[in-house]
Amino acid sequence: MARQLARGMGSFFKDCDCVKPTRCPHSYTIRFRDASGRQREEAGYGTQDDAIERLTQIYTDKKKTAPSVAEARRELGRRTVAEYTRQWRPRQRRITEYSTGSHVDSAIKTHIIPRVGSRKLNSVTPIVVERFLDELEAGGVGRGNQVNVFRVLKAILLDAHSKGAMADDPVKGVQAPEYIRERVVVPTLTYVKKALTVADDDLALEIAMMAGCGLRNGEARAVNVNNVVADDVYRVHEQIHSYTQTPAKLKHRKSGEFREVPLPRSVREAMERYEAKYGTTAQGYLLRGPSGYYTESMERRRVRRLYESLPAEEGVGMYSFRHYFASNALGNGIPITDVAEWMGHKTIEETYRTYRHLMPGSITKAARVLDAGLWDAA
Repeated sequence: MARQLARGMGSFFKDCDCVKPTRCPHSYTIRFRDASGRQREEAGYGTQDDAIERLTQIYTDKKKTAPSVAEARRELGRRTVAEYTRQWRPRQRRITEYSTGSHVDSAIKTHIIPRVGSRKLNSVTPIVVERFLDELEAGGVGRGNQVNVFRVLKAILLDAHSKGAMADDPVKGVQAPEYIRERVVVPTLTYVKKALTVADDDLALEIAMMAGCGLRNGEARAVNVNNVVADDVYRVHEQIHSYTQTPAKLKHRKSGEFREVPLPRSVREAMERYEAKYGTTAQGYLLRGPSGYYTESMERRRVRRLYESLPAEEGVGMYSFRHYFASNALGNGIPITDVAEWMGHKTIEETYRTYRHLMPGSITKAARVLDAGLWDAA
């Protein structure tokens, strides 16, 4: 039997056949009329106090909400996730087409629309979101990708929630996927030297920029003689983007921002030898292709040929040459703050999480130094 509260507040009840419903473990359901006068139900309240508190909140909000506003929110809630997403995406002005924009679009097109695109916004609950994440896991989507997809879906749903499309937070209590970074594998110096010898000239220069200057693949593909601002300084301000295959801003940076990295003499000489043999484009790019730029697909073909001639060490990939730069720097006592800046990490925490194991002696060394400074002076 439903228990009726004050006029207009609604009622609560248990939808079960237990002899003593007030003592049974089943949850309460509340029934009420929203600001537009339509009857609604919500389930899942553990106690009478929880049900009454929710009904009181709804009643208070209803008194503050004009019927026209309530109807507008109701109309918004009847839109599908796909319809709302199409309106939401153009409003994300901080997302660029060259960086996170392509990842957002991929998450929407590949995962969000196929799985929950047809759902009405007002039907999206935390349980729906949990099932969505379960489907990603069951579909073999990697954890790192799961994190990015969930971040996009959460942004869309919370935006809709803030505009009144759904009464409750659709991601409340949902645990975000956790990406556990695998321990990086660093190639040996012997392997790096062999790779530079076996690789063709294009790939060898790219490897030199990654292992010697710490550049990401896309940044190395954009190697440019005009970026040499001093004999030992290289300025990184762009990358050849994997999707657009054209110059784009740096990861974690705004358009026009740059970072400066050490330019070892051996790397500078490798650039000079390449320029003497092949020249540059009018803009100063060393590496190039049929479209004008050295693209990721061109890189992949050369990497395959490299591994045919030089079997890869276990766990070593193209990105491992960038790891070699970090290992070389940290192993020779260069502060991790400098390494983080040169590698273009978003925060120093990212550098520390990734390369902490490359500094195994740091705590022991610190203990010895501190001990000497304390007790020897006593």
